[in-house]
Amino acid sequence: MLSKRERRVLALLVISGFINYIDRSNLSVGATNIQNEFHLTGTQLGFLLGAFFYTYALSQLLGFAGWLVERFHVSWILAGGFFLWSGAMGTTGLARTFVVLFATRLMLGLGESVAYPSYSRILVNDFPEEHRGVTNAWIDAGTKCGPALGSIAGALAIARFGWRSLFVALGFGSLLWLVPWLAWMPRGKAYSAPVDQSMVPSVLTIFRHRSAICTALGLFCANYFWYFLVTWLPHYLETERHFSKTKMGVFASLAYLAVGVSSVSSGWLSDRWISRGGTPTRVRKTFTGLGLALATIILPVALVRNESLAMALLLLACISYGMYASNVWAVTQTLAGPHAAGKWTAGQNGFANFSGFVGPALTGWLVQHTGLFSMSFAVAAGVSLTGAAICVFGIGPIEPVQWDRT
Repeated sequence: MLSKRERRVLALLVISGFINYIDRSNLSVGATNIQNEFHLTGTQLGFLLGAFFYTYALSQLLGFAGWLVERFHVSWILAGGFFLWSGAMGTTGLARTFVVLFATRLMLGLGESVAYPSYSRILVNDFPEEHRGVTNAWIDAGTKCGPALGSIAGALAIARFGWRSLFVALGFGSLLWLVPWLAWMPRGKAYSAPVDQSMVPSVLTIFRHRSAICTALGLFCANYFWYFLVTWLPHYLETERHFSKTKMGVFASLAYLAVGVSSVSSGWLSDRWISRGGTPTRVRKTFTGLGLALATIILPVALVRNESLAMALLLLACISYGMYASNVWAVTQTLAGPHAAGKWTAGQNGFANFSGFVGPALTGWLVQHTGLFSMSFAVAAGVSLTGAAICVFGIGPIEPVQWDRT
Protein backbone atom coordinates (compact mmCIF):
# COMPACT_ATOMS: atom_id res chain seq x y z
CA MET A 1 0.00 0.00 0.00
CA LEU A 2 1.44 3.37 -1.01
CA SER A 3 1.72 6.19 1.49
CA LYS A 4 -0.03 9.52 0.97
CA ARG A 5 3.27 11.14 -0.03
CA GLU A 6 4.03 8.37 -2.53
CA ARG A 7 0.57 8.61 -4.06
CA ARG A 8 0.96 12.38 -4.50
CA VAL A 9 4.37 12.02 -6.12
CA LEU A 10 3.17 9.22 -8.40
CA ALA A 11 0.09 11.26 -9.40
CA LEU A 12 2.27 14.24 -10.34
CA LEU A 13 4.63 12.02 -12.34
CA VAL A 14 1.64 10.54 -14.19
CA ILE A 15 0.31 14.04 -14.95
CA SER A 16 3.74 15.18 -16.17
CA GLY A 17 3.89 12.16 -18.49
CA PHE A 18 0.39 12.99 -19.70
CA ILE A 19 1.41 16.56 -20.52
CA ASN A 20 4.72 15.35 -21.94
CA TYR A 21 3.00 13.26 -24.59
CA ILE A 22 0.27 15.76 -25.38
CA ASP A 23 3.04 18.23 -26.16
CA ARG A 24 5.07 15.88 -28.35
CA SER A 25 2.11 14.37 -30.22
CA ASN A 26 -0.16 17.32 -30.98
CA LEU A 27 1.91 18.30 -33.99
CA SER A 28 0.56 15.19 -35.72
CA VAL A 29 -3.05 16.22 -34.97
CA GLY A 30 -2.48 19.52 -36.73
CA ALA A 31 -0.18 18.01 -39.37
CA THR A 32 -2.49 18.53 -42.35
CA ASN A 33 -3.19 22.15 -41.30
CA ILE A 34 0.52 22.91 -40.83
CA GLN A 35 1.44 21.14 -44.07
CA ASN A 36 -1.03 23.29 -46.00
CA GLU A 37 -0.03 26.55 -44.29
CA PHE A 38 3.72 26.05 -44.79
CA HIS A 39 3.37 24.25 -48.18
CA LEU A 40 5.35 21.19 -47.06
CA THR A 41 5.98 17.99 -49.04
CA GLY A 42 5.41 14.61 -47.41
CA THR A 43 9.15 14.22 -46.82
CA GLN A 44 9.43 17.69 -45.24
CA LEU A 45 6.47 16.93 -42.98
CA GLY A 46 8.13 13.67 -41.95
CA PHE A 47 11.31 15.50 -40.94
CA LEU A 48 9.30 18.08 -39.00
CA LEU A 49 7.38 15.35 -37.16
CA GLY A 50 10.72 13.77 -36.25
CA ALA A 51 12.57 16.99 -35.32
CA PHE A 52 11.69 16.59 -31.63
CA PHE A 53 13.68 13.36 -31.51
CA TYR A 54 16.99 14.83 -32.65
CA THR A 55 17.60 16.64 -29.36
CA TYR A 56 15.50 14.23 -27.29
CA ALA A 57 17.51 11.19 -28.35
CA LEU A 58 20.97 12.77 -28.60
CA SER A 59 20.74 14.47 -25.19
CA GLN A 60 20.18 11.06 -23.60
CA LEU A 61 22.45 8.98 -25.81
CA LEU A 62 25.42 11.33 -25.39
CA GLY A 63 24.97 11.23 -21.62
CA PHE A 64 23.85 14.81 -20.97
CA ALA A 65 20.41 13.95 -19.55
CA GLY A 66 21.77 11.03 -17.47
CA TRP A 67 24.60 13.21 -16.16
CA LEU A 68 22.14 15.89 -15.03
CA VAL A 69 19.89 13.38 -13.27
CA GLU A 70 22.78 11.65 -11.47
CA ARG A 71 24.78 14.80 -10.64
CA PHE A 72 22.06 17.12 -9.35
CA HIS A 73 18.85 16.85 -7.33
CA VAL A 74 16.57 14.89 -9.64
CA SER A 75 13.39 16.71 -8.57
CA TRP A 76 14.82 20.08 -9.62
CA ILE A 77 16.09 18.66 -12.91
CA LEU A 78 12.60 17.38 -13.72
CA ALA A 79 11.12 20.80 -12.85
CA GLY A 80 13.62 22.57 -15.12
CA GLY A 81 12.97 20.20 -17.99
CA PHE A 82 9.21 20.65 -17.60
CA PHE A 83 9.56 24.45 -17.72
CA LEU A 84 11.67 24.25 -20.88
CA TRP A 85 9.43 21.88 -22.82
CA SER A 86 6.20 23.69 -21.88
CA GLY A 87 7.66 27.01 -22.98
CA ALA A 88 8.74 25.45 -26.27
CA MET A 89 5.25 24.05 -26.81
CA GLY A 90 3.66 27.46 -26.33
CA THR A 91 6.20 29.15 -28.61
CA THR A 92 5.40 26.64 -31.38
CA GLY A 93 2.01 28.30 -31.78
CA LEU A 94 3.72 31.65 -32.36
CA ALA A 95 6.10 30.43 -35.09
CA ARG A 96 5.75 32.18 -38.46
CA THR A 97 8.51 30.44 -40.42
CA PHE A 98 9.44 26.82 -40.93
CA VAL A 99 12.87 27.43 -39.34
CA VAL A 100 11.35 28.75 -36.11
CA LEU A 101 8.80 25.93 -36.06
CA PHE A 102 11.60 23.38 -36.46
CA ALA A 103 13.65 25.06 -33.71
CA THR A 104 10.80 24.93 -31.19
CA ARG A 105 10.50 21.19 -31.77
CA LEU A 106 14.23 20.80 -31.09
CA MET A 107 13.84 22.74 -27.82
CA LEU A 108 10.84 20.62 -26.85
CA GLY A 109 12.96 17.49 -27.26
CA LEU A 110 15.78 18.90 -25.14
CA GLY A 111 13.42 19.69 -22.26
CA GLU A 112 11.67 16.33 -22.35
CA SER A 113 14.95 14.38 -22.49
CA VAL A 114 15.28 14.46 -18.68
CA ALA A 115 11.78 13.09 -18.02
CA TYR A 116 12.26 9.31 -18.20
CA PRO A 117 15.69 9.27 -16.52
CA SER A 118 14.11 11.29 -13.69
CA TYR A 119 11.13 8.93 -13.45
CA SER A 120 13.42 5.90 -13.20
CA ARG A 121 15.62 7.41 -10.52
CA ILE A 122 12.62 8.45 -8.42
CA LEU A 123 10.79 5.11 -8.76
CA VAL A 124 13.80 2.90 -8.08
CA ASN A 125 14.36 4.78 -4.81
CA ASP A 126 10.71 4.78 -3.72
CA PHE A 127 9.13 1.51 -4.88
CA PRO A 128 10.10 -2.19 -4.43
CA GLU A 129 10.13 -4.73 -7.27
CA GLU A 130 6.60 -5.99 -6.66
CA HIS A 131 5.18 -2.47 -7.10
CA ARG A 132 7.22 -1.29 -10.08
CA GLY A 133 5.03 -2.91 -12.70
CA VAL A 134 1.94 -0.95 -11.76
CA THR A 135 3.74 2.31 -10.87
CA ASN A 136 5.58 2.33 -14.19
CA ALA A 137 2.33 1.34 -15.89
CA TRP A 138 0.49 4.32 -14.42
CA ILE A 139 3.15 6.68 -15.76
CA ASP A 140 3.03 4.89 -19.09
CA ALA A 141 -0.76 5.17 -19.09
CA GLY A 142 -0.36 8.91 -18.60
CA THR A 143 1.91 9.08 -21.65
CA LYS A 144 -0.65 7.12 -23.70
CA CYS A 145 -3.70 9.04 -22.46
CA GLY A 146 -1.93 12.27 -23.43
CA PRO A 147 -2.17 11.51 -27.16
CA ALA A 148 -5.63 9.99 -26.55
CA LEU A 149 -7.09 13.19 -25.11
CA GLY A 150 -4.88 15.35 -27.32
CA SER A 151 -6.24 13.69 -30.46
CA ILE A 152 -9.92 14.25 -29.77
CA ALA A 153 -9.65 17.56 -27.90
CA GLY A 154 -6.96 18.82 -30.25
CA ALA A 155 -8.99 17.96 -33.33
CA LEU A 156 -12.04 19.78 -31.95
CA ALA A 157 -9.98 22.78 -30.85
CA ILE A 158 -8.18 23.05 -34.20
CA ALA A 159 -11.48 22.84 -36.07
CA ARG A 160 -12.85 25.74 -34.00
CA PHE A 161 -9.89 27.91 -33.03
CA GLY A 162 -7.01 26.87 -35.32
CA TRP A 163 -3.81 24.99 -34.54
CA ARG A 164 -1.90 28.01 -33.21
CA SER A 165 -4.35 28.71 -30.37
CA LEU A 166 -4.15 25.06 -29.29
CA PHE A 167 -0.35 25.11 -28.98
CA VAL A 168 -0.22 28.42 -27.10
CA ALA A 169 -2.92 27.41 -24.60
CA LEU A 170 -1.46 23.97 -23.92
CA GLY A 171 2.14 25.10 -23.66
CA PHE A 172 1.83 28.08 -21.36
CA GLY A 173 -1.18 26.70 -19.47
CA SER A 174 0.61 23.48 -18.46
CA LEU A 175 3.20 25.49 -16.50
CA LEU A 176 0.69 25.37 -13.63
CA TRP A 177 1.92 21.79 -12.95
CA LEU A 178 5.05 23.29 -11.43
CA VAL A 179 3.10 24.74 -8.47
CA PRO A 180 2.17 21.40 -6.80
CA TRP A 181 5.44 19.78 -7.91
CA LEU A 182 7.58 22.38 -6.14
CA ALA A 183 5.42 21.91 -3.04
CA TRP A 184 5.37 18.09 -2.94
CA MET A 185 8.41 16.93 -4.93
CA PRO A 186 10.69 14.27 -3.34
CA ARG A 187 13.44 15.73 -1.20
CA GLY A 188 16.41 14.28 0.64
CA LYS A 189 19.78 12.69 0.01
CA ALA A 190 18.32 9.76 -1.96
CA TYR A 191 17.37 12.17 -4.74
CA SER A 192 20.59 14.19 -4.76
CA ALA A 193 23.89 13.13 -6.29
CA PRO A 194 25.40 10.12 -4.44
CA VAL A 195 28.16 11.18 -2.08
CA ASP A 196 30.33 8.27 -3.25
CA GLN A 197 30.55 8.78 -7.01
CA SER A 198 32.62 5.60 -7.36
CA MET A 199 29.36 3.66 -6.96
CA VAL A 200 27.91 5.28 -10.10
CA PRO A 201 28.98 3.35 -13.24
CA SER A 202 29.78 5.23 -16.42
CA VAL A 203 27.59 4.92 -19.51
CA LEU A 204 30.33 2.86 -21.20
CA THR A 205 30.46 0.51 -18.22
CA ILE A 206 26.69 0.06 -18.32
CA PHE A 207 26.61 -0.71 -22.03
CA ARG A 208 29.32 -3.34 -21.81
CA HIS A 209 26.52 -5.55 -20.51
CA ARG A 210 24.53 -7.48 -23.11
CA SER A 211 21.29 -6.79 -21.30
CA ALA A 212 21.84 -3.03 -21.52
CA ILE A 213 22.43 -3.24 -25.27
CA CYS A 214 19.37 -5.45 -25.76
CA THR A 215 17.05 -3.27 -23.64
CA ALA A 216 18.04 -0.37 -25.91
CA LEU A 217 17.52 -2.38 -29.11
CA GLY A 218 14.20 -3.75 -27.88
CA LEU A 219 12.95 -0.29 -26.95
CA PHE A 220 14.08 1.04 -30.34
CA CYS A 221 11.80 -1.49 -32.03
CA ALA A 222 8.90 -0.79 -29.67
CA ASN A 223 9.29 2.97 -30.04
CA TYR A 224 9.25 2.64 -33.82
CA PHE A 225 5.82 1.05 -33.52
CA TRP A 226 4.53 3.61 -31.02
CA TYR A 227 5.87 6.69 -32.82
CA PHE A 228 4.45 5.40 -36.07
CA LEU A 229 1.05 5.55 -34.37
CA VAL A 230 1.63 8.90 -32.69
CA THR A 231 3.01 10.75 -35.72
CA TRP A 232 1.22 9.19 -38.70
CA LEU A 233 -2.01 7.51 -37.51
CA PRO A 234 -4.05 10.76 -37.59
CA HIS A 235 -2.73 11.54 -41.08
CA TYR A 236 -3.52 8.00 -42.26
CA LEU A 237 -7.09 8.14 -40.94
CA GLU A 238 -7.71 11.49 -42.64
CA THR A 239 -6.06 10.87 -46.00
CA GLU A 240 -6.44 7.13 -46.70
CA ARG A 241 -9.54 6.28 -44.66
CA HIS A 242 -11.08 9.70 -45.46
CA PHE A 243 -12.18 10.34 -41.88
CA SER A 244 -13.26 13.86 -40.96
CA LYS A 245 -11.06 15.76 -38.49
CA THR A 246 -13.49 14.97 -35.66
CA LYS A 247 -13.89 11.29 -36.58
CA MET A 248 -10.12 10.97 -36.89
CA GLY A 249 -9.75 12.44 -33.41
CA VAL A 250 -12.19 9.93 -31.93
CA PHE A 251 -10.55 6.82 -33.38
CA ALA A 252 -6.98 7.98 -32.80
CA SER A 253 -7.96 8.78 -29.22
CA LEU A 254 -9.46 5.31 -28.73
CA ALA A 255 -6.28 3.69 -30.07
CA TYR A 256 -4.02 5.58 -27.69
CA LEU A 257 -6.41 5.07 -24.78
CA ALA A 258 -6.42 1.31 -25.45
CA VAL A 259 -2.65 1.27 -24.90
CA GLY A 260 -3.04 3.12 -21.60
CA VAL A 261 -5.77 0.86 -20.21
CA SER A 262 -3.88 -2.24 -21.28
CA SER A 263 -0.68 -0.92 -19.71
CA VAL A 264 -2.24 -0.37 -16.28
CA SER A 265 -4.02 -3.73 -16.36
CA SER A 266 -0.86 -5.55 -17.46
CA GLY A 267 1.24 -3.78 -14.84
CA TRP A 268 -1.15 -4.85 -12.11
CA LEU A 269 -1.25 -8.43 -13.37
CA SER A 270 2.55 -8.65 -13.62
CA ASP A 271 3.00 -7.38 -10.05
CA ARG A 272 0.40 -9.86 -8.79
CA TRP A 273 2.26 -12.67 -10.54
CA ILE A 274 5.55 -11.64 -8.92
CA SER A 275 3.98 -11.27 -5.46
CA ARG A 276 2.69 -14.84 -5.79
CA GLY A 277 6.14 -16.24 -6.56
CA GLY A 278 6.78 -15.56 -10.23
CA THR A 279 10.36 -14.55 -11.02
CA PRO A 280 10.94 -11.08 -12.55
CA THR A 281 12.65 -12.79 -15.48
CA ARG A 282 9.67 -14.95 -16.39
CA VAL A 283 7.03 -12.30 -15.67
CA ARG A 284 8.64 -9.30 -17.35
CA LYS A 285 9.77 -11.26 -20.43
CA THR A 286 6.31 -12.79 -20.86
CA PHE A 287 4.63 -9.40 -20.96
CA THR A 288 7.25 -7.60 -23.06
CA GLY A 289 7.84 -10.39 -25.59
CA LEU A 290 4.24 -11.47 -26.01
CA GLY A 291 3.03 -7.88 -26.20
CA LEU A 292 5.30 -6.90 -29.09
CA ALA A 293 4.67 -10.18 -30.92
CA LEU A 294 0.89 -9.72 -30.81
CA ALA A 295 1.19 -6.07 -31.82
CA THR A 296 2.02 -7.26 -35.36
CA ILE A 297 -1.73 -7.60 -35.85
CA ILE A 298 -1.49 -3.97 -36.97
CA LEU A 299 -0.44 -5.15 -40.45
CA PRO A 300 -3.93 -6.09 -41.72
CA VAL A 301 -5.29 -2.70 -40.57
CA ALA A 302 -3.97 -1.20 -43.80
CA LEU A 303 -5.12 -4.15 -45.93
CA VAL A 304 -8.77 -4.73 -45.00
CA ARG A 305 -11.40 -2.52 -46.60
CA ASN A 306 -14.06 -2.94 -43.94
CA GLU A 307 -13.77 0.10 -41.68
CA SER A 308 -15.15 -1.56 -38.54
CA LEU A 309 -12.83 -4.56 -38.84
CA ALA A 310 -9.82 -2.33 -39.49
CA MET A 311 -10.51 -0.24 -36.37
CA ALA A 312 -11.07 -3.38 -34.26
CA LEU A 313 -7.69 -4.75 -35.39
CA LEU A 314 -6.07 -1.40 -34.61
CA LEU A 315 -7.42 -1.50 -31.05
CA LEU A 316 -6.22 -5.11 -30.58
CA ALA A 317 -2.73 -4.12 -31.75
CA CYS A 318 -2.71 -1.23 -29.28
CA ILE A 319 -3.89 -3.45 -26.40
CA SER A 320 -1.05 -5.86 -27.20
CA TYR A 321 1.49 -3.06 -27.24
CA GLY A 322 0.26 -1.99 -23.80
CA MET A 323 1.39 -5.34 -22.40
CA TYR A 324 4.95 -4.47 -23.39
CA ALA A 325 4.77 -0.85 -22.29
CA SER A 326 3.72 -1.76 -18.74
CA ASN A 327 6.91 -3.70 -18.01
CA VAL A 328 9.72 -2.24 -20.09
CA TRP A 329 10.97 0.26 -17.47
CA ALA A 330 10.51 -2.20 -14.60
CA VAL A 331 13.05 -4.41 -16.43
CA THR A 332 15.55 -1.56 -16.68
CA GLN A 333 15.12 -0.40 -13.08
CA THR A 334 15.63 -3.91 -11.69
CA LEU A 335 18.76 -4.50 -13.77
CA ALA A 336 20.30 -1.07 -13.13
CA GLY A 337 19.58 -0.56 -9.43
CA PRO A 338 19.46 2.87 -7.72
CA HIS A 339 23.03 3.93 -8.62
CA ALA A 340 22.67 3.36 -12.37
CA ALA A 341 18.94 3.78 -13.07
CA GLY A 342 19.24 7.35 -14.36
CA LYS A 343 22.17 6.74 -16.71
CA TRP A 344 20.91 3.37 -17.95
CA THR A 345 17.46 4.82 -18.64
CA ALA A 346 18.95 7.83 -20.43
CA GLY A 347 21.25 5.73 -22.62
CA GLN A 348 18.55 3.20 -23.42
CA ASN A 349 15.92 5.84 -24.12
CA GLY A 350 18.35 7.99 -26.09
CA PHE A 351 19.30 5.23 -28.49
CA ALA A 352 15.74 3.93 -28.74
CA ASN A 353 14.38 7.32 -29.69
CA PHE A 354 16.40 7.44 -32.87
CA SER A 355 13.36 5.54 -34.08
CA GLY A 356 11.45 8.75 -33.46
CA PHE A 357 13.00 10.45 -36.45
CA VAL A 358 13.85 7.34 -38.48
CA GLY A 359 10.25 6.12 -38.33
CA PRO A 360 8.38 9.33 -39.24
CA ALA A 361 10.87 10.19 -41.99
CA LEU A 362 10.81 6.67 -43.47
CA THR A 363 7.02 6.60 -43.31
CA GLY A 364 6.81 9.97 -45.04
CA TRP A 365 9.16 8.77 -47.77
CA LEU A 366 7.23 5.51 -48.29
CA VAL A 367 3.89 7.30 -48.43
CA GLN A 368 5.22 9.91 -50.85
CA HIS A 369 6.70 7.31 -53.22
CA THR A 370 3.98 4.64 -53.03
CA GLY A 371 0.92 6.79 -52.44
CA LEU A 372 -0.28 4.24 -49.82
CA PHE A 373 0.31 3.38 -46.16
CA SER A 374 0.38 -0.43 -46.54
CA MET A 375 4.18 -0.69 -46.78
CA SER A 376 4.58 1.54 -43.72
CA PHE A 377 2.27 -0.72 -41.69
CA ALA A 378 4.26 -3.77 -42.82
CA VAL A 379 7.54 -2.20 -41.68
CA ALA A 380 6.03 -1.30 -38.28
CA ALA A 381 4.83 -4.90 -37.81
CA GLY A 382 8.22 -6.38 -38.79
CA VAL A 383 10.12 -4.08 -36.44
CA SER A 384 7.74 -4.96 -33.59
CA LEU A 385 8.31 -8.69 -34.11
CA THR A 386 12.08 -8.12 -34.07
CA GLY A 387 11.71 -6.30 -30.75
CA ALA A 388 9.80 -9.25 -29.28
CA ALA A 389 12.68 -11.61 -30.14
CA ILE A 390 15.23 -9.25 -28.59
CA CYS A 391 13.25 -8.95 -25.34
CA VAL A 392 12.87 -12.71 -24.93
CA PHE A 393 16.21 -14.01 -26.19
CA GLY A 394 18.58 -11.04 -26.01
CA ILE A 395 18.07 -9.71 -22.49
CA GLY A 396 19.59 -11.94 -19.82
CA PRO A 397 18.17 -12.79 -16.38
CA ILE A 398 16.28 -9.82 -14.93
CA GLU A 399 18.14 -9.36 -11.66
CA PRO A 400 20.30 -6.50 -10.31
CA VAL A 401 23.68 -6.09 -11.97
CA GLN A 402 26.56 -6.09 -9.48
CA TRP A 403 28.54 -2.95 -10.32
CA ASP A 404 32.23 -2.72 -9.54
CA ARG A 405 33.48 0.39 -7.78
CA THR A 406 34.96 2.74 -10.38
